[in-house]
Amino acid sequence: MRSLVGLVAVVAAATVYLYCLSLSLPPGPRRPPAPPAAQGEHGDPAESPDSAGEVSRLKFPADLDELRELAELLQFYKTKHTGYVLLLFCSAYLYKQSFAIPGSSFLNILAGAIFGPYEGLLLACVLTTVGSTMCYLLSQAFGKNYIVNFFPDKVSMLQGKVKENKDCLFFFLLFLRFFPMTPNWFLNMSSPIVNIPITFFVGSVFIGLLPYNFICVQTGAMLSELSSLDDLFSWDRLLQLLAIACMALLPSALIRRVSQKRLKLDVRSQNGLVTDKKVQ
Repeated sequence: MRSLVGLVAVVAAATVYLYCLSLSLPPGPRRPPAPPAAQGEHGDPAESPDSAGEVSRLKFPADLDELRELAELLQFYKTKHTGYVLLLFCSAYLYKQSFAIPGSSFLNILAGAIFGPYEGLLLACVLTTVGSTMCYLLSQAFGKNYIVNFFPDKVSMLQGKVKENKDCLFFFLLFLRFFPMTPNWFLNMSSPIVNIPITFFVGSVFIGLLPYNFICVQTGAMLSELSSLDDLFSWDRLLQLLAIACMALLPSALIRRVSQKRLKLDVRSQNGLVTDKKVQ
């Protein structure tokens, strides 16, 4: 009961902090006014209260146009309020990662759109690692009993694989990040339960999620430069996407090659019999 109260207190404090931070958001730029639909008595456009344009607001994008609009808005904030944008982005990212909330791909895309392909990639990798480590520590402090009670089979299976691969544990963790047999959020929460050292955990998160972060950040940087959906299917863009995919798949291929020689990843067949294959 004490652990549940402590976890709720941490979540509540982080939520209040993020909410208060969002309340201090400076006013954004105004959108260009819509063309008038009516004419005045002398042929002049009719005046309307919204002639000055609507103030842009932060919201989750539902399509490419809204994503570009959000990126432009945050670019404005970055130019005029650089420290605030960085603080807000880092706080939202760490909040999501620490409490295992989905949405890392969206934030990684935004990182590329706002901060560029290189700074965005570095920021995404660091925030992913720090946020996952905070999730690890929160699970270690408050969530062990709950995770074991809710996911007994998954925890037992992961614990068995960790013991089998203890001689090459770091490569095993990299394999799980590159080829997630278990979701990343579950691996973050269950790692302290199955006695994965935090040093191995931190290194595997930073390196193992690098290809995923790379793809998302590069995509965000590319999308921020698009003027229409037609540009997305141009030969230049398609070749750029192909190069991004090849660069991201290269470390995955190397890890798979190592895993075939060193890792023990037995799986169960459909008959319930255990096979001795090394790789799934």
